[in-house]
Amino acid sequence: MRDFSLDMYRELLESLQAKGYEFITYAEYCKGEGRKAKGDKYIILRHDVDAKPLNSVRTAQIEYELGIHATYYFRVGKTSNIPDVIRKIVELGHEIGYHYEDMSLNHGDMEAAWKHFKTWLRYFRTYYPVETICMHGAPTSKWDSKDLWKEHDYKSKGIIGEPYLDTDFSDVFYLTDTGRCWDGYKISVRDKIPVYQDLWTAKGWVWHTTWQLLRAIEKNQLPKHVMITTHPQRWTNNAKSWYEERISQALKNMVKRMVVMKFGPEKV
Repeated sequence: MRDFSLDMYRELLESLQAKGYEFITYAEYCKGEGRKAKGDKYIILRHDVDAKPLNSVRTAQIEYELGIHATYYFRVGKTSNIPDVIRKIVELGHEIGYHYEDMSLNHGDMEAAWKHFKTWLRYFRTYYPVETICMHGAPTSKWDSKDLWKEHDYKSKGIIGEPYLDTDFSDVFYLTDTGRCWDGYKISVRDKIPVYQDLWTAKGWVWHTTWQLLRAIEKNQLPKHVMITTHPQRWTNNAKSWYEERISQALKNMVKRMVVMKFGPEKV
């Protein structure tokens, strides 16, 4: 079984369920649903649909079969925003949110970005009553879209949470497959949690492959409260797509390393 295959993804979810973890959406976390989890063990399952949206239908179907509800964040571009895909994922019982990158798309123009945000939030709400949003990292852009909230308030638009801003990371451990591995935060430009990442590393909560992560789950080494972020474009059983994604991500990781080396991890 290849790492980052759909078979491996199912294995990961089933292993977590077998260890007593309950799965909640990000909106449910914001509403305090995690406190109701049996055994006080829960996974906030989040997906960033950056590309290959049909892959997201496949992960959403696996989750549906396992009785899991997750959160899927969609970008505005055609590599993500496919109406039939969004409708299908809603039909399968998942939460939909806006994967915003308004500052990047509007070249740092704060007012244009705010107008763009409101327009696209209304658009995604035609499919689902969107309550949460999540920044798209846009590693090649100099603009951090979270900067929009220095002058505007997303909660004024009925948004109850943004994962990077409204999650208590002193209580919730963060795992992301950014970089097509589970320790890609080391070279990530924005998909990382400053300060806490160092504390988690000091505790030994670092795994590179899904195989290593599965062994940690089996040995009960995973914390009780976890947010898992995946990018479904990485997960496939198609051999050709699997190798293409592996090569593409290796090249992207090289660029990320150069950015981190040039500016330093504290500046990116």
